[in-house]
Amino acid sequence: MKIALALFLAAAWSSTMRAAKPLAVYDVDVEGGKCVLLVAPSGESMLIDVGWPGYNGRDTDRIVAALKAAGLKQVDYLVITHYDIDHLGDVPLLLSKFPVKHIVDHGPMEASGKTPSDRYQAYAALRDRMDHITVKPGDQIPIKGVHVLVVTAARQRIEKPLKGAGAPNPICATTPAKPEIPSDVEDNMSIGLLVTQGKFRMLDLADLESAYDYRLMCPANPIGSVDVYQVSIHGQDKGVSPVLAQALGARVAIMGNGARKGGAPQTWETLRGASGLEDIWQVHYSIAGGKEHNPPDDYIANLAGFDEAHWIKLSARSDGTFSVTNGRNGFTKTYQHK
Repeated sequence: MKIALALFLAAAWSSTMRAAKPLAVYDVDVEGGKCVLLVAPSGESMLIDVGWPGYNGRDTDRIVAALKAAGLKQVDYLVITHYDIDHLGDVPLLLSKFPVKHIVDHGPMEASGKTPSDRYQAYAALRDRMDHITVKPGDQIPIKGVHVLVVTAARQRIEKPLKGAGAPNPICATTPAKPEIPSDVEDNMSIGLLVTQGKFRMLDLADLESAYDYRLMCPANPIGSVDVYQVSIHGQDKGVSPVLAQALGARVAIMGNGARKGGAPQTWETLRGASGLEDIWQVHYSIAGGKEHNPPDDYIANLAGFDEAHWIKLSARSDGTFSVTNGRNGFTKTYQHK
């Protein structure tokens, strides 16, 4: 009887500890490319994009270092949001160094009207030999312990508002829609994800541009508010519209910029003009931004003149409390649920 009780209590304790474990999100420094790693409370993982190819495997090595630091033995879901070179990177090289179980993307590159590159063809040949999932808006990526909803993919978007969302977006009336940039069609193929952990919500739209921000968020906001916004398209002006940034009401914006890519002053002004925004965190100091359009040093992982591949780490609990940590100096700020 005592043994059975002890086993029961041990199992209950173990279950409680798993439930209490936070969602971990790492914004890896890939020099203005994109790479975001999520580790669910269950221990399952999702890697979003893999930075740039070349540079003697620089970005692959940085990603592998982050995966090992997170205590992972494999990546459960590798999401390639779209096929621009700073997101597609070198998937075959990564898989030669670290195991990946499933690959997720928006379908063939031909769907965007672009001619497949040699790098895409190498990726596709590898992908087609693995467990491959093509997603569309409304699908879920089945990572255990966290809810990951596809809100955009292949130039499509969710058609119905999510529960509690759907309110008219008044900013649409005062913000004209920008035309789509024909040369950037692949950007708008991006898989956009809404990540929910209990009361915590984070939105990541990869490289979705302003024209598609407008299509997603006007005339009504189908997503509702979020706690964290992973700033679109590295913080370049063409990817952050007020109709998105202001309607989301995010408390924190995390920008995966490079020193010379993204972090545009106008993007900074758009984010800062959003109601409820408390802080902007950046992977790099933006040279174009200058002192007026960069956060304090504690909120920047890699400072001007220094490139040490530091990441930004987010930890979120199901009660809605979350914290953000600068990998360079350990500075942490905690945001209590409101």
